[in-house]
Amino acid sequence: MDLTVPYAEAAYASGQNRYVPEDRNLNPVPTEPPNNHIADRPAVKTQQIDPSIRLRRAIHANDVLLVRRILKSHPHLLHNPDHLLSGNANSNLHLAASLGHISICKLLVELGHEADMPALNDDHQTALMLAAAAGHTEVVHFLSENDPKSILRQDLRGRDAIMEASLHGHDTVVQILLTYAPGGAAAALAQADLDGNTALHFASSNGNLLVLRTLLAAGADAGRKNAWSWTAEAYSATVQAEVYLKTLVGEVERRKQTGMPAGVAMSGGGVRLVGKEVGD
Repeated sequence: MDLTVPYAEAAYASGQNRYVPEDRNLNPVPTEPPNNHIADRPAVKTQQIDPSIRLRRAIHANDVLLVRRILKSHPHLLHNPDHLLSGNANSNLHLAASLGHISICKLLVELGHEADMPALNDDHQTALMLAAAAGHTEVVHFLSENDPKSILRQDLRGRDAIMEASLHGHDTVVQILLTYAPGGAAAALAQADLDGNTALHFASSNGNLLVLRTLLAAGADAGRKNAWSWTAEAYSATVQAEVYLKTLVGEVERRKQTGMPAGVAMSGGGVRLVGKEVGD
């Protein structure tokens, strides 16, 4: 009896080395993979950004709605001093004022940021000082109107907001500060830092001609000497600034002798002090 399987002979003849039954399933249904215990693995926790950092980012982005929302949920972050090495303990208002974000400044003041006293950073600077140094006219106007006494406040070096604006050449800011200064412009300009420098010294040393003109028209003392017996004229940044300052000083002296009112413009440029309606 011939028990040879035809398919085996055919496979052998074709060189194949094994017999494959015709009905063998070459694509079996895969079995269920082994349980890797995925459900037993601990869930990955997403790290949330600290609210104080989110708040400062919102201020940088000038997003007043987000600032309001964060402060509503975290009212203890109203001041939120930045304690990083580069932060100088600046509060929210310091940051907003330095960036010129007037809407956020108004919101923070509305929520009571300056209710007790002006917030100070590590250098004892107010938000007004930072705004004045940066030349943000709207912010300076708002903060000066909200708290005129802060105009005369001095930092660790003895500098006030008028000195900062004079140093950086922001003439309109200087005019606003002199307008709201308690006791009048002349009294405010009599202040000096720890080295005896006045706002006029700072304006002269940086060649800020428009500011020089404004300060002298407001009653700054051109003969005032600092701790090293130097006048503002001696600190003139350029020969042009020195000549210009001498001309202005001479004009001031002539005005005093003739009794000309302080509001009249000097020759060589109109010197004025802004009124209560401040426009830029």
